[in-house]
Amino acid sequence: MEIQVFGESLGGTPQGWLRSAVSLVLRNSGASDGEISLTLLDNDAIRELNRAHLGKDAPTDVLSFALYEGHEPVVGDVYVGYEQAAIQAAEAGVSVAEELARLSIHGTLHVLGFDHPETEARYSSEMFVLQERLVQKLLDEAH
Repeated sequence: MEIQVFGESLGGTPQGWLRSAVSLVLRNSGASDGEISLTLLDNDAIRELNRAHLGKDAPTDVLSFALYEGHEPVVGDVYVGYEQAAIQAAEAGVSVAEELARLSIHGTLHVLGFDHPETEARYSSEMFVLQERLVQKLLDEAH
């Protein structure tokens, strides 16, 4: 499985850390063939993608695009808004590196076909529970 990371991250988060986050999701899912690209964007760039693809004229934290069908190898693009990640990290009282990893995991789960409700129920959804379990595992592996 090939994982590419592009863009400058906020706070000097190493690209290897984000690659590890994506890799953890893929290993957990059993995906062994394909390619995921992860790109960190500022508010202007992610706002433009959000407007162009989802019709929402606002910055967001993560956008994902699955570029495969059925039994083809996993191919997808994940875009993380690093300025949004910094805001969310401050609000949650976690490091920017942790929030960037969380969003990388979230986006990769979407590429793999996971989804969640757009209501408060999202936080108790199967996807969010798995996401947080993977974030914790990544943090545990780092220590």
